[in-house]
Amino acid sequence: MFCSAIIPTIGRASLSRAVRSILDQGFADADYEIIVVNDTGNPLPQMEWQHSPRVRMIVTQKRERSVARNTGAAVAKGRYLYFLDDDDIMLPGALREFWELSQKTDARWLFGGYQTVDNDGQIVAEFRPNLAGNISGWLIAGEGIPLQASLFRADVFYEAGEFDVFLTGAQDRDLERRISMRCSVCNTPFWVAQIRVGRERSSTDWSRLREFDRWGREKAFDQLNSFQSLWDSAQGKSHLHGRVCRAYLASAMWNLTRKFFFKFFSRLFLCVVFGIPYIFSPAFWNGVRTRIPPLGSFESR
Repeated sequence: MFCSAIIPTIGRASLSRAVRSILDQGFADADYEIIVVNDTGNPLPQMEWQHSPRVRMIVTQKRERSVARNTGAAVAKGRYLYFLDDDDIMLPGALREFWELSQKTDARWLFGGYQTVDNDGQIVAEFRPNLAGNISGWLIAGEGIPLQASLFRADVFYEAGEFDVFLTGAQDRDLERRISMRCSVCNTPFWVAQIRVGRERSSTDWSRLREFDRWGREKAFDQLNSFQSLWDSAQGKSHLHGRVCRAYLASAMWNLTRKFFFKFFSRLFLCVVFGIPYIFSPAFWNGVRTRIPPLGSFESR
């Protein structure tokens, strides 16, 4: 089976639209399935799409989004996993585009262009991230690619350790940083998803979102191969070296305030090692001065 689409739901009325956006892809070159994970604690209203042979329903009883996603992944049969929120949609032709891309590359993370929309469905912005290969440096520097625009090979999802069930925000960025240190990515400019921006009926703990993202960054830095992966990602890119150095510095200060002195000195040392080859480059210092971007709501709901 090519792909398993996993849609956790908290009972939004938009769920049917999300499911239909995949069922109506008109894609027949390979098999795929949709796993709807009911995390509402109550039965879902009966809908016509529930009778599709492509749809499976499972229940997680208000265990939160990461548990719901991991549970869906655990029963998935697809070679690739696609995670869609119940208020977002896959755009027409996206599944075929992903399948065709998978035939041309060994990359274990595929992604495409995406649009953000407001609560009325009006397009707010459009993004086509021009990233490929090893992108761990970009992600540790604060950039992000939405889950809804991505397909992950199931094997790299499990190698990276699934979603962290102890985070109630920024779980996507946390997972993607860990995945990026294990595989290359390949992208298509094709529009593959529409993603709602806003906090209406969100299950994210917004008051702790930045804290969760910092914890996720620390987990990425703690990966066994993190320095080598980041070095390879930034090789020949002075500006990115500067941005990664800023992330190391931010991590060092974060650990110092918590009296994690070993990690403080370790991050500081690695920052120096990472930056020395580029200290005479103006682009490097521009990167150091580039603030880590704030979390975008479309990346973190």
